[in-house]
Amino acid sequence: MKLIASILISAGLLAAAPAQANQELAKKSNCLSCHSTDKKMVGPAFADIAKKYAGDKAAPKALAGKIKAGTKGTWGQIPMPPNPSVKDADIDTLVKWILAGAK
Repeated sequence: MKLIASILISAGLLAAAPAQANQELAKKSNCLSCHSTDKKMVGPAFADIAKKYAGDKAAPKALAGKIKAGTKGTWGQIPMPPNPSVKDADIDTLVKWILAGAK
């Protein structure tokens, strides 16, 4: 029984690791300067972005383009600056994390 409990606990910790890693990536990429996971700041909350694009198969590519090139008008008049220094692979990871609810 202890072995099963240990396995389940380890699996839970491993499942939580990617979310933490992606939050760290968001912090490292300066996303958290303007966004949070659950509250509007300068930009929309990641949870609101996930809701807006839920079920949209074109969303990952579109959001990656917006992150890389910047955007204005999608969520109001404050523009999101371009992020050309963030690696494409990191942007893809961030987009998947955001669309999954940033948890």
